[in-house]
Amino acid sequence: MKKRVLSGIRATGRLHLGNYLGAVKGMLELQNNPEYETFYMVADLHTLTTPFETKDFQSKIKDIVLDYLSAGLDPEKCALFVQSHIKELLELTYLFSTQVTVARMQHIPTFKEKIKQYPKNVNVALLNYPVLMAADILLYKATFVPVGIDQEPHLEIAREVARKMNEKFGTDFPEPKRFITKGDYVPSLTGEGKMSKSISGSSILLTDSLETIKERLAKTPTDLGKGDKVPDSGGVNTLLTLVEFFEGKDKRENYEKDYLKDGIKYSSLKEELAEAIYKELKPIQERRAKLERDPEYIEKILKEGSLKATKVASETLLEVKKAMGLV
Repeated sequence: MKKRVLSGIRATGRLHLGNYLGAVKGMLELQNNPEYETFYMVADLHTLTTPFETKDFQSKIKDIVLDYLSAGLDPEKCALFVQSHIKELLELTYLFSTQVTVARMQHIPTFKEKIKQYPKNVNVALLNYPVLMAADILLYKATFVPVGIDQEPHLEIAREVARKMNEKFGTDFPEPKRFITKGDYVPSLTGEGKMSKSISGSSILLTDSLETIKERLAKTPTDLGKGDKVPDSGGVNTLLTLVEFFEGKDKRENYEKDYLKDGIKYSSLKEELAEAIYKELKPIQERRAKLERDPEYIEKILKEGSLKATKVASETLLEVKKAMGLV
């Protein structure tokens, strides 16, 4: 029996390099491995835990789908669907929530971070976010989840839920692990934290033109270009990390030698880096342009993906309900 994989990205707008390197690259690797059965979604329900606009919500969902497909997700090899279309998910989330304490949820690092970020929007769904994610993963009995390192606390909740359900009710949930990609953590262009859509000037979108990429990189803070130690944080580290991703490790090491000796010319570095990034994004953008002209094809893919996901989800939910004495 094939091992299963589940991953998804929140519907907060078009994907950026952090999403691409940290999640989508892993999703592609796993979908192309015949040992795995892959389920990939747009996490629209997770999006509701923080402030959102209803008027453009559907377009943001479609943007994620288009970015997925243009980046290489193949509906022949994976089930691609919208999270909220799988009705079994919310029922399983409630059942799991009966086995998790409020105190445990309040100690999750990401919950504390979101409280600081949205102090006027601390809702129950935000507190329950890790339980919903656990239900996402375990609904398909996924063993691997291609996500960034920041999601590790949520995965630990999924493992705890799996253990508790198995021990208490005799279910057979696997304990999911994070599938680690090369772009496990992509730093922000601002030099602080990780690349994020919610922070202005932080990211490069998969749909950005060469000129836009140049403009975004130009604003990345730098220093004099030389010193006794290569920075391991801040804007210089961001640039060197992106150089490694798009131009190779040897190129980064050459820049680091320059930094310690003659100095780096950041204008040249940024120019070359922009060209390298755009070279990888250009075919993705060309595929996206074709897909945008065929909305019926997109709807067909999502419908077929939902049917695949629902078949597995309904079987899992029935198993849990029987185990818990509900049927």
